[in-house]
Amino acid sequence: MPTSVFDSLVFRGIFGEAKISQIWSDENRTQQYLNWESALAKAESSLGLIPQEAAEEIGRVCQVKNIDFQRLEDETLTIGYPVLGVVHQVAKLCKGDAGKYCHWGATTQDVTDTATIQQILESLEVIRGYLDKAIELTEALARKYKDTPMVGRSNLQQAVPITFGFKMARLLCTFHRHIKRLDELVPRLSVVEFGGACGTLASLGNKGLKVQELLAKELGLSPPEIAWHTERDRIAEAGCFLGLVTGTLGKFALDVKLMMQNEIGEVNEPYIANRGSSSTMPQKRNPISCVYITACVSCVRQKVAALLDAMVEDHERSTGTWEIEWIVLPEIFSLTAGALKQTVFVLQGLEVNPERMKANLSLTKGLISSEAVMMGLASFLGRDEAHDLIYSLCKKANEENQSLEEVLLQEKKITDHLTREQVLNLTNPANYLGQTLEMIDLVLK
Repeated sequence: MPTSVFDSLVFRGIFGEAKISQIWSDENRTQQYLNWESALAKAESSLGLIPQEAAEEIGRVCQVKNIDFQRLEDETLTIGYPVLGVVHQVAKLCKGDAGKYCHWGATTQDVTDTATIQQILESLEVIRGYLDKAIELTEALARKYKDTPMVGRSNLQQAVPITFGFKMARLLCTFHRHIKRLDELVPRLSVVEFGGACGTLASLGNKGLKVQELLAKELGLSPPEIAWHTERDRIAEAGCFLGLVTGTLGKFALDVKLMMQNEIGEVNEPYIANRGSSSTMPQKRNPISCVYITACVSCVRQKVAALLDAMVEDHERSTGTWEIEWIVLPEIFSLTAGALKQTVFVLQGLEVNPERMKANLSLTKGLISSEAVMMGLASFLGRDEAHDLIYSLCKKANEENQSLEEVLLQEKKITDHLTREQVLNLTNPANYLGQTLEMIDLVLK
């Protein structure tokens, strides 16, 4: 019976992602252990530390299909760590005495940490794929709606006009920054762990660093500057990166949910028959993907905090905090990929309603243009006097249910300086976009 949404037939496609589940599966993790043991044996044999025949035999049996997972589970429960159980099985599978050279000079954490790095790197490739797709879709929306005016909101109140393309261009620019962060992060992550008991490689004499170098090369990684058994900043940074990415997705989902409200109606999630329907209210079209994104984002945030806790490790090998990563990493990558998958779905079929955006711009009968009018008057009256005058006229417009244009044309202090044509120009929201279009172009370039 599943105890996690990622194992549930009902929920795994909503909150998780199939490729990520495979990457963090027992089978893939164990194969990463086996790859490490095979690469170590090959590196050590090339330096004469173990017989070449032993290395070849170890390499031959290091396939996950050879592992008895029931036995591995039983032995892990006894030992406390799965690596030694894998080593025992490899040693038994080897012909002759080759098995006694498996795991030569290594420690459990060397294998575990390197496997974790490989799983993180594989997972980040999946994350990159979704980010690339999100960029492609967001760019298309920014281009299509570059000139589509809508309400800009501050403290949930109408503020000044923007365009929907501007909103999408800001999201696009954020996605671009995440790709840059990812490009910077991957090289720092792509290191092997191999230090032996306390990181000194003492068991291999003066050949330890050379073995480390060859091992790293064999696994497609780099050697670290120094052992990092209890320096967990690399892995915590990966978690924090996912926290940033999902924070962006959460902001996007929140905006879409707010814009989907019946009273606003500016966008909708993609239409699929019965999606978002209510069991009792037939008229409803609830946000669905955005709800899932919100849930994923909240959980990722908490798990990032757990990874930061895992950084506080004692001395050269930790007692307990290391294991936090085993629990959190599969979940944090699954949730992030799940949120990205839902985001791509929304972006791909987002229904945009320019007519409702136009109607909402007119909702306050021109009050959204008050800043434009104030700045137009400021050169005649000074900013403070212009502000106070327009403030009082906005109050009058609300109380008397008039448009801003009407109360402006009734006020002598206005008509002394502005013609009717100028007033009409200043109260047209589409004329007060600042350099919105230029900024969108900068992002699109």
